[in-house]
Amino acid sequence: MKEQSRQLSLPLRPRASWGGRREGAGRKPGPNPRIRHLSRERFAGRFPCHVTLRVREDVPSLRSVRLVKEFERSLARGCERGNFRVVHYSLLGNHAHLIVEASERQALGRGMKAVGARLARAVNRVFGRRGPVLLERYHLRVLKTPLEVRRAIRYVLLNARRHARRAGRRALRVDPASSGRWFDGWKRGLVRRDREPASVAQPHTWLLRVGWRRHGPLDPTDVPGARASPATA
Repeated sequence: MKEQSRQLSLPLRPRASWGGRREGAGRKPGPNPRIRHLSRERFAGRFPCHVTLRVREDVPSLRSVRLVKEFERSLARGCERGNFRVVHYSLLGNHAHLIVEASERQALGRGMKAVGARLARAVNRVFGRRGPVLLERYHLRVLKTPLEVRRAIRYVLLNARRHARRAGRRALRVDPASSGRWFDGWKRGLVRRDREPASVAQPHTWLLRVGWRRHGPLDPTDVPGARASPATA
């Protein structure tokens, strides 16, 4: 009879106590954690959005006169894409604020990808640099009420005044690195609208056309965060 084979056992090293999934594992967030790559929230097309784009540390200030003009020329050609449009914007030192409209989440993603590419190409053309410009994914806030929309417009168009006050500088009434000179919601007689063709699109949503105006026009001498009354905060 054939001799039956017998399986031999091999001595295994004991399992180490480190590694594997456990609470608190992984890289710890730094002082300025980036935006996590989670799915964007779904929203109805009747709600405008406040979007923030940040640039890398090696990118010069976005408030350069040459860059503002170059970005405006590029934005004028792509501020409206049918189901996506840029209605307001402002350029700060290392970030940009925009108020946009989009029919749904996918349209917003495609539209913001195009805007980000236009900003990056403008930066690299003006400053003679190459490589990526944007630091991370854009930050998104969906605006669902007239008061939210008014506060967002005020924040975007008057944000430069807020930074100027912090630095102890005097700010212009209308920020030249913003779409404020085409805005028709300033208090009457305080700002003369620019007659040049605008680099931004006309709003389609009720909230951006009519709704926010129920809380009153904006004062171009106001400073976001300086006072906390319900209509101006």
